[in-house]
Amino acid sequence: MSLYKRLRTGTEQGEAPPVERPVEVGRGEKLRQQIQTRLAADMEGHGQTQDAAWYEQVRGRIGEILRDEDGLGPLEREALTEEIYAQMVGLGPLQPLLDDPTVSEIMVNSPSQVYVERRGKLIKTQARFRDDREILELIERIVAPLGRRIDESSPMVDARLKDGSRVNAIIPPLALRGPTLTIRRFPDRPLTIEDLERTGSLTSSMAQLLEAAVRGRLNIVVSGGTASGKTTLLNCLSAFIPADERIVTIEDAAELKLQQDHVVSLETRPPNLEGRGEVTIRQLVRNALRMRPDRIVVGEVRAGEALDMLQAMNTGHDGSLTTVHANTPRDVLSRIETMVLMAGFELPVRAIREQVASALDLVVHQQRMRDGSRRVTHITEVQGMEGDVILLQDLFLYRPDEGFRPTGLRPRFLDRLAMYGQTVDPKIFAGGGL
Repeated sequence: MSLYKRLRTGTEQGEAPPVERPVEVGRGEKLRQQIQTRLAADMEGHGQTQDAAWYEQVRGRIGEILRDEDGLGPLEREALTEEIYAQMVGLGPLQPLLDDPTVSEIMVNSPSQVYVERRGKLIKTQARFRDDREILELIERIVAPLGRRIDESSPMVDARLKDGSRVNAIIPPLALRGPTLTIRRFPDRPLTIEDLERTGSLTSSMAQLLEAAVRGRLNIVVSGGTASGKTTLLNCLSAFIPADERIVTIEDAAELKLQQDHVVSLETRPPNLEGRGEVTIRQLVRNALRMRPDRIVVGEVRAGEALDMLQAMNTGHDGSLTTVHANTPRDVLSRIETMVLMAGFELPVRAIREQVASALDLVVHQQRMRDGSRRVTHITEVQGMEGDVILLQDLFLYRPDEGFRPTGLRPRFLDRLAMYGQTVDPKIFAGGGL
């Protein structure tokens, strides 16, 4: 662990206690302001592109300026160089947390309260901001390059970092205790279905079925609660889409990292200062239908776009993938019904359910366990209508006391998969593959 990380983020359990910052705050802030002024003057008009070489040049120039400061020892100079560099071109006190591969989420509640999630557990760090203003400056530095804004008239924003990490920020007057920032990180290397098998999120039999379902162009909804791993699982499933198909992805903030070449990524846009120019997921779904997609992948369905998504699935755009916030597969259907009504059309409930039953083929439900691990707890087939009720059939279940187990029931879509050359060993449904 570097000196800067020890000074700013604390230590893992069993390591020595954190060292206090060697340069007192007032002097450090004064030096930072002086260095920022000198750097701006030094580099004005040079026209450097902000690539890796440019950032290294900034770091080197900070070190040169600090070498002229009296009373700074080598360790103090190194620590202050890293701190000022992170504050100027990085994410300040959060930079070492972002550099830590074990951190999956960063939560800034206040200048003195910064939490992280490591291996499913929340841990309070010793990272600190000077005040609310420093947090606001950091938020603005994140959202400005994306053409987004945050102020009293628009106090909430969703954005992303260059590495794809998802950012949410909310400020006063909505956040009563000051600016709040949440950063959800994603692995540098996208996880695969084999990685999920190794971590115990599902079994090889379940993975075999899901691969055949994606290649066989079934319409799949990945459901689960917050931080249950829906986006990660959606990424894994999208890897099974054949490389010769055209994929259009639609998201609020681009998070999906598809490995195929023929991918068109669309992202929503918030309204401008005049309240105009907003582009919603629903508008993008409609536009995607004119883009000759073989597959439509929607990061998350949460409102009236559910109706357009169902219609797309029912009009030849099969093999679509999306996620929905829900607690159970049955709740997925109820939520989709509600979201269709949010589209503004007064449709009979039965008509909505017929659309849902016709469009959806499979619900894959993922849940975050108490120990922080993620498990695929249900793989459920949507079988159609019986009266006014949509029939669901569980194919695989997970129970903490029993583990993963097949229900012994075979899905009705096996013949459909065979039409696309996808065969599934019937033994996996009887327990032979577990």
